[in-house]
Amino acid sequence: MSLYVYQTQLGRIGIEEQHDSITEVYFDNEPLPESVDIMATALTDEAARQLNAYLVGTLKTFSLPLAPSGTVFQKKVWHTLCDIPYGQTASYKDIAIAADNPKAVRAVGQANNKNPIPIFIPCHRVIGADGKLVGYSGGLAIKECLLMIERQNTP
Repeated sequence: MSLYVYQTQLGRIGIEEQHDSITEVYFDNEPLPESVDIMATALTDEAARQLNAYLVGTLKTFSLPLAPSGTVFQKKVWHTLCDIPYGQTASYKDIAIAADNPKAVRAVGQANNKNPIPIFIPCHRVIGADGKLVGYSGGLAIKECLLMIERQNTP
């Protein structure tokens, strides 16, 4: 397992790789794991390159091997999040319906909150039913910034 911290326009972001897949992303406000090799790899460098291209609006779809650790339900929700088009948002209810479990709105919210690979798995595109921004591991300012980048770069 390797982790490297990159400087981005959002601040420092840690990208973790394990078994040739991205497994975690850490924002500056989150503690980094202690039992990990702090070193860049070709994959973490490529993830950082794609992330920076996304942040300047030149990349709209990531092409990285992702391996989030979670329950079957969480993985289904995270897969569904990847179907939200760039520049668009969906509510927790929309995600519950798309994940074939329309009554699981709260569980979708919890799965969204546990997303270990934010940005690459676009949980920032999920908003409240009233259209308001709600919770984000990197903070609401980062969520708002990500959504603004996407809005500005959507034809």
